Amino acid sequence: MLKLKPNCERCDRDLPPDSADARICTFECTFCADCAERVLGGVCPNCSGNFAPRPIRPPAMLAKYPASTERVRKRS
Repeated sequence: MLKLKPNCERCDRDLPPDSADARICTFECTFCADCAERVLGGVCPNCSGNFAPRPIRPPAMLAKYPASTERVRKRS
C-alpha cells in the first residue's frame, strides 16, 4: 500500500492525500509536480526512475488506511 507521503522531498511543499500535484517514482519517492517536471526533468534523483501522478485514495479508504505523517526531505 502506498504511504502517501505528506510533502515534496525537494521543496517541502505540502502534498495532502488528495493532491493532484503529487508525483511518485517506483520507490514512492514523492515530489510536487513543479519539482518533478521543471527542476528534476522527470527523473527521480534518488533512483533515476521516472515519475507518475500519485493515485488519490478515496475518502472511505483514507479513513481506514491513513496517509503517512512522516515528512521526508532530501537536500540536493
